[in-house]
Amino acid sequence: MKWRTDLTCLAQIGLILLFWLAGSLLVRLLRLPFPASLPGLALLLLALAAGWLPPRGIARGANWLLARMLVFFVPAVLAVLDHPEFAGALGLKILLVIVAGTLAVMGVTLAVVRLVHREG
Repeated sequence: MKWRTDLTCLAQIGLILLFWLAGSLLVRLLRLPFPASLPGLALLLLALAAGWLPPRGIARGANWLLARMLVFFVPAVLAVLDHPEFAGALGLKILLVIVAGTLAVMGVTLAVVRLVHREG
């Protein structure tokens, strides 16, 4: 039965990628100035919120992707290794910007979720 679980996971990852592809097509057709992943994830969120796609329809595939997220950041780690200047003051400045930006995004996300949750 493991093969059935593996196929389910693979199909769910494929479904997530289809949403990304739809977002990519939207970005190209409408010439939007942001990455394809944003409208793709917005379409996925819309499908989940509208009930067209139940959360269990992508849960296993999404969990698999999240468990391997570090692999997606390997190119960034390699870039740091290629530029030793990041190990000094410049690296600390960049790290501060990254931490501050992450905290700002998390704070805004928290505020939006609380606002939407109160209205819903």
